[in-house]
Amino acid sequence: MLTTADLDFFSTVARSPSLAAAARELDVTPSAVTQRLQELERRLGVRLVDRSGRHIALTDEGELLASRGRILADEIAELTETLSARGGAVAGHLRVVAPFGFGRAYIAPVVATFQRAHPAVTIDLMLSDRRGKATDHSWDVAVHIGEMPESSFVTRPLAANDRVLCAAPDYLQRHGIPEVPRDLLVHRCIALRENDEDVTLWRFARRGTPATQVRIEPVLASNDGDVVRAWALSGEGIIVRSEWSVADDLHTGRLVRLLDGYALPDAPVVALIGPRKGRSARTTAFVRALQQALTPIPWRL
Repeated sequence: MLTTADLDFFSTVARSPSLAAAARELDVTPSAVTQRLQELERRLGVRLVDRSGRHIALTDEGELLASRGRILADEIAELTETLSARGGAVAGHLRVVAPFGFGRAYIAPVVATFQRAHPAVTIDLMLSDRRGKATDHSWDVAVHIGEMPESSFVTRPLAANDRVLCAAPDYLQRHGIPEVPRDLLVHRCIALRENDEDVTLWRFARRGTPATQVRIEPVLASNDGDVVRAWALSGEGIIVRSEWSVADDLHTGRLVRLLDGYALPDAPVVALIGPRKGRSARTTAFVRALQQALTPIPWRL
C-alpha cells in the first residue's frame, strides 16, 4: 500500500537528475535513497526506475506513479487541510523556497516562529537561487527578489527593496569616484549572477533624461551574493546589490553609495504561490506571517 510519504519521496526522485541529487534534496545519503526506492519497488511489485545509466530514467510504471502520485498527494493534503480547517486548525505540510542569503537572514526565523504558532504544520525550507525554473509544483510558497518573469503564479508583495551601486572607501580612494554611468566602463566591476538575469547590463534612470545602459566587463563574478559583497568590502571593485544586503554596510560607511542622482531598477521582495495553493489556509497564513515580519521594512529601520 502506498503512503503519502511514499508519494512525496518518489516525486523528489522523479524530478531529480540522479539519485545522488535526490539524496541531496532529501538530506539523506545516496544509499538511503537507493534502499528506500528498492523497498518501494518490492512492495509494488514493479520496477520504477531504470538505473542502468548515469541519470534517472523512469519506467512506464514510474512515469505513472510520478504523474498520478503528485495529484493524489495534493488531493490528500487539500482534504486533510479542509477537515482541519473545520476544526479551526491550520495544518498540513508547507514547502517553502527562498534565496540563500535572504532566506537565512529573514525567512528562516519566520518559518520557525510560524511552526511554533501552528504545531500541526510541518515545513520544509529549501534555499536556492535558481527558483525560476521550478515549475513542477514542488513548492507551495517561493520568495522571489527582483524582476519577475511571465508566469501563472499568484504574486503577493512582501517588501520594497532597491538596488544599490556601491563600493568600499578604499577602492574609491585608489580608483576614483564615477560621476556618470559611462564612467563605470573604466572601473573594476563585480557581477552577481542570479535569477537568469542579464547581470552585465546595468541600467540607470534619471529624472528628466533618457535611461542609460552600461554593458560592464566584470573582473569578478559569482552566483553567491555573500561572496560578491565580501569582494566589495575588501576593495576589489564596484557592485550592484540589493538594498537588504548592504544596508548595514552603507549605514556604517563600510560601503559608499555611488551615482546618487541615478536610480537602478528596483528589486521588490514578493511571495509566489501556485493558483490552487493560494486557497490553502496554511499558505495564506504563512504569507501573512511573512508580510508582518517584513513590516516595517527591517533594512530601512
